[in-house]
Amino acid sequence: MTPPSAIRVVLADDHPVVREGLRGMLAAEPDIEVVGEAASGPEAVVLAQRLRPDVILMDLRMPGGDGVAAIRCLPGTTVVVLTTYDSDADILRAVEAGAAGYLLKDTPRAVLADSVRAAARGETVLTPAVAGRLLGHMRRTEQLSARETEVLALVARGLTNAEIGRTLFVSEATVKTHLLRACGKLGVSGRTAAVTKAIETGALPARGN
Repeated sequence: MTPPSAIRVVLADDHPVVREGLRGMLAAEPDIEVVGEAASGPEAVVLAQRLRPDVILMDLRMPGGDGVAAIRCLPGTTVVVLTTYDSDADILRAVEAGAAGYLLKDTPRAVLADSVRAAARGETVLTPAVAGRLLGHMRRTEQLSARETEVLALVARGLTNAEIGRTLFVSEATVKTHLLRACGKLGVSGRTAAVTKAIETGALPARGN
């Protein structure tokens, strides 16, 4: 039986076979429950507003409305892009829209499940390939911005994305965007790794200092 505290997931992809495969992969995880499926961005928005899932796995390109437009309509909702497209433009569009993560469809089942759990905890999730692309794109602005440094400092203090948003008077989606940008610049794939790398590079003071 699915535990009451299971992570509730909505799948958004226009291919029924893909949704069926994802549902089957996640069904093996006792702490994850697929509560709905959508075949387009607008349908995902409606489902998210009705079901209030913990995480939405969203394809980018779908007939009738793409994933990026849907992400923009769901501020405060944790959306992880799951797609075959890994161009710089696609990744940046998703990040700017407020995606909490970006995974490719060849992601192994165990990694996908762990990414869903991490996203539900408020963490940023990126496949290594995507993190590398973000890093490459941002080489010319590799220095962390003042706000990115501020966000990482609050992560280091143990604050969640929601708590950081309240502290800085910005939306949770904005916090996620700053974290994704910081991860890209630092070449890492998660908020904890970003803090560690920022400390190693001197962008943040060592804990306790």
